[in-house]
Amino acid sequence: MRFTGKTAVITGAARGIGKEIAVQMAEEGAAVVLIDVRDAHETARQLQSGGAKVLALPLDITDYDAVRHAVDEIVAWNNGIDILVNNAGIIARGNITELTVETWLKVMDVNLNGTFYLCKAILPFMIEKRYGRIVNVTSIAAKTGDITAAAAYGTSKGAVNTLTRSLARQMAEFGITVNAVAPHAIETDMSAEWPLEKRKAVIDSIPLKRMGTCRDVSEAVLYLASDAASFVTGETINVNGGYLMD
Repeated sequence: MRFTGKTAVITGAARGIGKEIAVQMAEEGAAVVLIDVRDAHETARQLQSGGAKVLALPLDITDYDAVRHAVDEIVAWNNGIDILVNNAGIIARGNITELTVETWLKVMDVNLNGTFYLCKAILPFMIEKRYGRIVNVTSIAAKTGDITAAAAYGTSKGAVNTLTRSLARQMAEFGITVNAVAPHAIETDMSAEWPLEKRKAVIDSIPLKRMGTCRDVSEAVLYLASDAASFVTGETINVNGGYLMD
């Protein structure tokens, strides 16, 4: 199993893509930490029933002091952190005239600052160990700009792509890789609310002619988090069925 003996921290792990990443990490031997502003204990119980070592922590990732305390708790729980998956994020809708300053700041705080806070708090432990894998979940909007989302969303995710490359350059000498995965058209609670007409239009625009699954995203994340990708850093991998090829 690829992650035996490793401790993996996954944010936004209570449902959707984050939950799927946590499930697969646990199945492959990792001790898993579920971080979410929602209650992730149901997911934790599910994983524990399969024999996994799991810690569920309710956490507002926009509170840096709370993040630092949580990281100290995690390190004490299982003697270090090997993998960080920054998956937590929020979206906003509407054009620039409808986007409030409050919403702009909130999206930036969760998607960008939250990612930065987790990296800043965890990296010293990875540097000391001279080993680490960080994978950030961004979005196709980080590369194309927002179409249906408010401008804050793609801007925040684009900043995370740049943060990914910056950290990859700075952390390489310590044996730490930093990469990202940029999904599009994934079956989640959000896309389940789409009207049939929109779903058909989205699928028609994708060369592979289907929606992606949380598992599709998770498989890419697990590759980047594994030692199979030890010579890959600073990359943002598209998981979009061929919609964007760059």
